[in-house]
Amino acid sequence: QVQLVESGGGLVQPGGSLRLSCAASGNIFGLATMGWYRQAPGKQREWVASMVSGGATNYADSVKGRFTISRDDAKATVYLQINSLEPEDAATYYCNVAVRTRNAPFRTRDLWGQGIQVTVSS
Repeated sequence: QVQLVESGGGLVQPGGSLRLSCAASGNIFGLATMGWYRQAPGKQREWVASMVSGGATNYADSVKGRFTISRDDAKATVYLQINSLEPEDAATYYCNVAVRTRNAPFRTRDLWGQGIQVTVSS
């Protein structure tokens, strides 16, 4: 079993910053693509950013230049640095990790974090 635990959300003023973390733990053999999604009330979940195991990153147009995704494979953790927060960034943020377990090292499983709230308000 592999679990994902997110942290770092909260209430931030417009223009502020915060860093989200998502730590994987358990029977991990390897990590592939790690990413972040978000879902605002009344809207569909949308992709925000992702980072492959080789280090290449991709971002949604709405967050380019403001969000930075990074990962520490030794800690099995993916981060999302969020700067210049806008009211439109308020949402529940979910990490998404493609993981291979020791029980099935050639099979990739797609896991989701429990979600963490980011509120933007003055």
